[in-house]
Amino acid sequence: MLTTAALRAHLLTARLAGVVGTTREESLRSYRLFAARDPRVLIGLDPEWVWGERELIALMADRCGVSADPGHVSGHDVIDPERTLAALDACAERLASAARRRVPVLLGTGHPHRLLGFYAALADALSAAGCAVLTPAHGRCVDITTRFGLRTYNLDYVRGVGLVRDAGPERSGGEPGAHTHSPLPVRVALTAAAEAGGPLPGLVIGDHGWLCGAGQLGFEAVGPADVNDPAPFVGQAEGAVSVVVPLDDGVRAGDYLPLTRYVLNRACLSR
Repeated sequence: MLTTAALRAHLLTARLAGVVGTTREESLRSYRLFAARDPRVLIGLDPEWVWGERELIALMADRCGVSADPGHVSGHDVIDPERTLAALDACAERLASAARRRVPVLLGTGHPHRLLGFYAALADALSAAGCAVLTPAHGRCVDITTRFGLRTYNLDYVRGVGLVRDAGPERSGGEPGAHTHSPLPVRVALTAAAEAGGPLPGLVIGDHGWLCGAGQLGFEAVGPADVNDPAPFVGQAEGAVSVVVPLDDGVRAGDYLPLTRYVLNRACLSR
């Protein structure tokens, strides 16, 4: 069993929290773009309130522990590990509730290179607890606007976790999927589930567009977010997103697995 103290130490050692790899410059740029309602950083959220850069800095300081000083404009950002631990506990409560009720769940990621294993372990545990792990619209084409123009991807599921792949011939070498922040994959998945007559998820677990896109459509949604992605935290503040776990989303894939073990233990879903 991974104790809270051991996980706190791991968060700091792996730089998932504490001083993280995300820079203040990156974060402030995202806050400015969000304040301007740039869809690249809204990632599926349609905010109800007016969010200026100062309001976003104050929110992220409260939810993540970054500097609340607008004059702090350079260096590496900081995530308070206590806030990460508290959010992981809240996430575990949502998973435990879903398992007790045996509701269908949908999982997806825009960071398959980093987070696929994290979500796959959650999917395995929820499936073992009696939750149906949904895979709607498997193989469906999704057109996503990127900095290279409009590109077509295929919606795929790996170990119960949704992701997108390039629509061309499958690559050798086990390409885990493409990086995207788009909400279109989860919209396509949820639309297909509804058109098929269900079931619809009682809980969506994911990041970026999966998290914000599902929350915006009224589904209970939980997942992690970095400090340069204000949309999930705004969604949580406005009530669209249930739980957001502040952490660096760019560390090694294996460094997220202790978080999975901790959440599953707290949710009484460890096997």
